[in-house]
Amino acid sequence: MFAVLKLASKVLTEQYNPTLFTYFYESCPWGFWTAHQYQRVIGFIVGVPFTNDFAKILMIGVDPLMQRKKVGSLLLQRLLTEFRDKQISTIELEVAVSNAKAIKFYQKHNFVITEEFSNFYQNGEDAYTMRWNGFR
Repeated sequence: MFAVLKLASKVLTEQYNPTLFTYFYESCPWGFWTAHQYQRVIGFIVGVPFTNDFAKILMIGVDPLMQRKKVGSLLLQRLLTEFRDKQISTIELEVAVSNAKAIKFYQKHNFVITEEFSNFYQNGEDAYTMRWNGFR
């Protein structure tokens, strides 16, 4: 878990209490995935169900040296497959309005912007809610 925390503090703009990661892993282990290279954590994704057919992707992070090498795509596809297998049909996430790279990544994976929230993040930045349009 320490390696995930270390990577999260490196790649996420928000800083999270370490116990949050443990809580997500313990409460929904099938929604917590990591990617490894040579036994080193190079990426992670966390998603949790809120109801029987609705879930959120809470965070995804990939080591900057491993970005644009399909690590994020593989993690996202793995989590989406888990959601599908559990018959969760509605999947959402939030992304900073200014994070064009992430927005493009999610759009490439069939997410669409559905809503905008003002002052969503700790730093006051706005966020988009994006919803997944399913496997194509």
